[in-house]
Order: sequence, then structure tokens, then C-alpha cells
Amino acid sequence: MTSDHATNLSSDSLEARARRHLWLHFTRMSSYQGNDVPVIVRGSGQYVYDTRGRRYLDGLSGLFVSQIGHGRAEVAEAGARQAAELAYFPLWSYAHPRAIELAERLAALAPGDLNRVFFTTSGSEAVESAWKMAKQYFKTIGQPGRFKVLSREIAYHGTSMGALAVTGLPGIKTPFEPLPPGGVRVPNTNFYRAPGFVGDDVTAFGRWAADEIERAILREGPDSVAAVYLEPVQNSGGCFPPPPGYFPRVREICDRYGVLLVSDEVICAFGRLGYYFGSQRYGYQPDVITFAKGVTSGYAPLGGMMVSDRLMEPFSDGPATFLHGITFAGHPVSAAVALANLDVFEKEDLLGNVRANEAAFRATLEKLTDLPIVGDVRGDGYFYGIEMVKEKTTRETFSDEESERLLRGFLSHALYDAGLICRADDRGDPVIQLAPPLTCTQEHFDEMEQILRSVLTEAWKLI
Repeated sequence: MTSDHATNLSSDSLEARARRHLWLHFTRMSSYQGNDVPVIVRGSGQYVYDTRGRRYLDGLSGLFVSQIGHGRAEVAEAGARQAAELAYFPLWSYAHPRAIELAERLAALAPGDLNRVFFTTSGSEAVESAWKMAKQYFKTIGQPGRFKVLSREIAYHGTSMGALAVTGLPGIKTPFEPLPPGGVRVPNTNFYRAPGFVGDDVTAFGRWAADEIERAILREGPDSVAAVYLEPVQNSGGCFPPPPGYFPRVREICDRYGVLLVSDEVICAFGRLGYYFGSQRYGYQPDVITFAKGVTSGYAPLGGMMVSDRLMEPFSDGPATFLHGITFAGHPVSAAVALANLDVFEKEDLLGNVRANEAAFRATLEKLTDLPIVGDVRGDGYFYGIEMVKEKTTRETFSDEESERLLRGFLSHALYDAGLICRADDRGDPVIQLAPPLTCTQEHFDEMEQILRSVLTEAWKLI
């Protein structure tokens, strides 16, 4: 079947073929036995369109990806030019110009001395690569006992087996156990659900949460811990920003025990928080940054890790080789797309747009707190979570059965039908997540609020 023929097929035909042949990710496939599979066919600016021509505000940037919005011809053309010149060559013992240029550009943007870039094709691969690098680094410098990694409760760090071991979501780990050993959990920074003894003081809560990292290091044995993985704003659970003083305290703890601080910025980098890297917003210096998603705004797949000069030293001299590689990492087309994407960032000052408008975005979403179902609105930049509750005064959450009925039975479909792409998530307490393109302004914030208000009002009637 030719591509032209496929393009002309009816929406009903596409949906039927999707049900027959396509295995969707993180999707309960049985839910489409009697329902249509949504098929998105094009995007323009802040919006995407389905096979029936219906328009949706992309309030999640695809999947925290489409920073510059959809339909950017200049970025697509950069990829096409590169494909015509050099479509592919590996970074195994060779280099190519676009990977060199992008690595240099990222090093100039990154905080401190994170001057070396190891490319991957995804965020999971970046997280996995960082753990492998940490293990080999410590073996190379004579500390072979360091292999454990600390991460926060219900934090998501990826789906490959190593990244899944770092992830703090039991429900998505159990089917694949046994996982690689070494993953250790510490508390997250959800102040809305803080323990009572620090529930009234966000600074004290942050100090306690950071100190729990030190206690975990001591419990495990400092000589066994390689790294701490932390997102600047934790995604899973619904956008947990760091409390004041949290990251400086974590940095101090990592330095005390010789543990690497990995800033997992697969979501938070490239403008999501108004800076190229989230660590810059919160004023801490990582040893490693993992990234993906927004580096290309989704116009091609690319990820990677950036490491400090200190971590590169054992691999720069002598026979040591980082025994790890990925066929399509630093793909020439993806690297060219990333460079064009960064050009858009600079030309349109997208970081400035986020910083100028984030207060208005927050204020618009906070209007929803007058609804009985809305317990908390939290986040930073263009990255917010709305936690839903059964009872606002006590912050009582929903049972598993109620959450299933609320999120999968109503909200996910109702929000989509109302014209908003967002995320209704119950991996922690039930939340709706929003992470719109960085080009959004007040008109888009208002549209999101109006749709959410209408749908959440209906949801409350079903409780």
C-alpha cells in the first residue's frame, strides 16, 4: 500500500487497523475493544488535529516533548537537509559534524563543568547510561563496591531494566522482577502530603526530606552507594517542586559521602522550568544531567547524559573504555534537528516567555481551587499538577476503585472529548498534569482552565 493511499483512507479504516495491529504504550488495550483509537494526524502551533478534523489544545506537549510546538517547517527542513547529506553514521570510534556541534553547544549551556556529552536515543537510555557510567567510574578509580542508586518514592526514571530499578513506582516494576539490584527509595518532596511533624513548615519539610537521603546512605553503607537520582521537579505523582534549601542540602550530603548527584532532566530540561536545565533554576550543581524529550522538541528522537570533567578523567587517559554504546545515539538527523530546535529557542526567547508567563499560568490554574474536587495545584514554569481529592478539609483521597472510575472511567475520555490533551494519572494520588508548549500565552491558559472547570465539575457529580 502506498503512502498516498494510506493518507486517503478514512478515519474509520485507520482506527480499525490500529485496533488490529498497533500495540500502544502504557495503554490498557482492552479499553479499545468497543471504542475508537484516537488517531492524531497533524499539528500546528499549540494544537493537534485528529482524523475527523477535530482540534485539541496540546496541554501536555505530546509527552512533555513539544517545547516549540507543532509544524515548525524550519526544524523539519534541517532534518531533511541532513538526511540528504549524511543520513546515518555511528559514534562508535567515529564522529560526525552535527554531533560535535551539538555536544559543544550543550556543554556551553549546561551548568558548571558538564563538558562531556554521551548521546542516547531516549530518556530511559540516558538514565541507564548514567548508572552504567557511575558503576564503571567507581570500579576504575578503585571503589568497586559502589553500585547502589537512591531515588525518590513514586519517581519515574524510565522503562529499561536498569532505569526501572531506579524508578520508584512498584506497580510498573513488579511484572519485570527480578530487576538489577541496588535501587533504594527515599521520600519525595510532595509537601501537600508531608508528614504531620513537618506539615506546616515547607523549609523544615525540605530539610527532613534531604536528610532522609543521608540516613539512607548511612543505612546502606556509604561505600556501596554510587549515585542519587533526582528530578528538579518530580514528574510522577503530579509535579513536586523542591522545597527551599532542599537541593543545596542534597549537594552537601553527596559531597560528604562521595556520591554522585544525577539530575534527571528528561522532562525538566530545555525550557520546561524557564531555563535550559532545571538545576539552573534551583541553583545546584549536578555531577551528571540526563536529558531527552525537549532537546529536539520531538521532531526526532534523541537523548543523552552530560558528565563533569572529573567523571571523564578515568576514561580520557590510559586503557579504560566506557563499555557501552547505542546504534542510533547522536544520529546525524536528530542532532541537526536539535540544533535547529535550539535556534528557535534563542530566536523567540522561549525561556523568557516561560519566565514572563509562568505566574499567570499558575494564577489561572489556581482559579480551579474553588472546585470541591481540587485539593492542590503545584508546579513551576510550564509544568503543573492538579491533585484531586474526595474531601478538601481532610485531604482524603479516593479509593483504588473510585480512582479507576474517576480517571479511566470518565476524566481521560471527557478531557479529550472536550478538546484538551493532558494527563490523568493515578500512579500516586489522582492528578491531572499539564505541560503545554513553551509558546503558550494567556489565551491558552484560559482555554485549559475553562475545559478543566467544565469537566471537573461534571466529575464531581459522579463521586
